Amino acid sequence: MDVKQAGSSLDSLISSFNTRIAELQELVIARNMYPASSVTDLKAVDAALKAMELQVQAIKDRLREETLAIPKAKKLIEASLRQQKKLQSMSVHVPERTTFSNSEINNRSILPEASNQLPGFGPLKPEEPVATHKEKKGRSSPPLWYITAAELDSLSSYMRGRLTLDKVNAAINDMAAYADSNSQLITAPKKKLAENLWEKALELRDIAMTESIKGKHFFLETDMKGPSLKLDNTGKAILTVLRHLGRISETRIGHHRVIILSKPQT
Repeated sequence: MDVKQAGSSLDSLISSFNTRIAELQELVIARNMYPASSVTDLKAVDAALKAMELQVQAIKDRLREETLAIPKAKKLIEASLRQQKKLQSMSVHVPERTTFSNSEINNRSILPEASNQLPGFGPLKPEEPVATHKEKKGRSSPPLWYITAAELDSLSSYMRGRLTLDKVNAAINDMAAYADSNSQLITAPKKKLAENLWEKALELRDIAMTESIKGKHFFLETDMKGPSLKLDNTGKAILTVLRHLGRISETRIGHHRVIILSKPQT
C-alpha cells in the first residue's frame, strides 16, 4: 500500500469514527435528559457509553499519531532511494576482482622454476605488473586557454565593460583550479575524503557520467569563490565574455549549473 492509499484509508476510517461519535453525542444528550440515577436500566447504558467514549478517544489519538507518522515514513523512503542511487553509483567505480583457478596458480609457481633449469636460458624476470587503463592514461590537467588582447578588443565596449586582459586570464586560472579540484574528488576513494566532501563527490560523479559532460573538464557555478572569479556581477560578465569567445559552454544538470571548459575555435 502506498502513501496515497494509506491516507485514503485513514480518511475513510476517521469519517466513520466521526459519524459514530455524533451518534454517541446524541445518546449523551438523551442520557442527560434522563439521569441514570433516576432510571435503573440506564445505569448500564451510562457505563457503556463512558467506556465507548474512552475507546473512541484512544482510537482518535492513535489515528492522529499514524497520520503524523506518514510524512516521516515518506521521507525515510526518499532517503532510502537516494542511498540506493549512491550505492549504485559507487558500484560503477569498484574494480572487478580477478581470480585464478588452482591449476593456473600451480602453473605460475612451476614455470619459473622449470625455466631456471633449462640449459642455455637465463632465469626469467618476474612478470611486470600491467598498468591499468587509468595508470596508462593518467588524469590530464585542465587546459588553460587564455584570451589575447586582440580577442578582448574585438568585443563590443558594452560586453567588455571594465574587464582587463589580466583579470579575464586570472579568472581562467581559477576555472582550471576548480575543474582540477572536481577531478580529484571524482577519482578519490572514499577513505581519503572528508565526510562533508563525500556527498559532493557522488554528485560530481553523477554529473561526469552524463553524455554532455563525459570526458570533459568542468566546474559548478557554486564553485566560483575566488580569488579572481566570484559569483558576482564581474564574475558573470567574465563568463559572458568567455562564452562568447568559445572558452566555455554551459548546461544545467538537475539543480546545478555546469560550466564546461571548451577548446577555442581556430
